[in-house]
Amino acid sequence: MTEPASTPPAAARDLPRDERTHDGGRPTVVFLCVHNAGRSQMALGFFRHLAGERALARSGGSEPASEVNPVAVEVMAERGIDIGTEVPKPWNDEVVRAADVVVTMGCGDTCPVFPGTRYEDWALDDPAGRDVDAVRPIRDEIERRVRDLLERLDVPVSSATGRGQPAT
Repeated sequence: MTEPASTPPAAARDLPRDERTHDGGRPTVVFLCVHNAGRSQMALGFFRHLAGERALARSGGSEPASEVNPVAVEVMAERGIDIGTEVPKPWNDEVVRAADVVVTMGCGDTCPVFPGTRYEDWALDDPAGRDVDAVRPIRDEIERRVRDLLERLDVPVSSATGRGQPAT
């Protein structure tokens, strides 16, 4: 497996299982982007679908949009994952502080940074304003990175992947 585009020195794989104290020892991940309408929602959808109850995830944005990007909803539905009921929301300091891993996607300096929290910055194109054919590769890269993150967190991935072929 390849490493994420940017892995901080204290990467998720360095987090011993006994340090995972949040929610009964299950790892907690927060996905953050600017509008919480595309990238972070797709990552949240894949994470929940693949991890099930074995890990927790949340998402948020620095400037939440009014709705989830309909093209993101459409390409995720192609994988059998419904993110259409999600609502973009602002990130919350307490949720970010409680996370084992915070994944940022394009929010730069507006994303919260707390000492002792592990961060990964995933450089991904923003799906806003793009058509389905342009968003599919973004979706596939997000799926690959979520699978890699789950592997590094020692979280077994559900065998059910929904319709369509999983990214390789």
